[in-house]
Amino acid sequence: MTDGRQPTRPRGAAFLLAQLGAHASERFADRVQQLGLSPAEVGLLRMINGQPGRSQQSVAVDLGVVPSRVVVLIDNLGHKGLVERRTGSSDRRHHELYLTVDGERVMMDMRSIATEHDDEMLSALEPEEREQLTGLLQKIADQQGLTPGVHPGYRQAAGRRKPVTPAT
Repeated sequence: MTDGRQPTRPRGAAFLLAQLGAHASERFADRVQQLGLSPAEVGLLRMINGQPGRSQQSVAVDLGVVPSRVVVLIDNLGHKGLVERRTGSSDRRHHELYLTVDGERVMMDMRSIATEHDDEMLSALEPEEREQLTGLLQKIADQQGLTPGVHPGYRQAAGRRKPVTPAT
């Protein structure tokens, strides 16, 4: 403000969570861009790494998106040499998803980037405070019915939460 008054600080926890979430998402996107990836691609790589051989359909269900959205992401990751589709072992009509050797290397790089990101975002806190904050945020996420490990930016599933904008 130019009149010398200090701007009032919002006191609502929900606003601060939204503000920090938007900031953290933006910073994370900047970090993964150095690998030539988007946050959505990183999330998909993480899902495949956690359950190699899963189908595109199961990924779409977990993300709460239409399968065509997953196909586009998988196509992009395939073109980058990070993911491969294999004919399903139990059903030849379905493709199983696996990381390539390069995809596994990128996941190792991602672990370092994620640790650096977490450390930067939480640098104002002592180790005990970080642990307490993480526990409290997990409690809220569980109560809100959020799917573990799935960023809400992936979807707006029918009958589910609407996407939240940082200004709300």
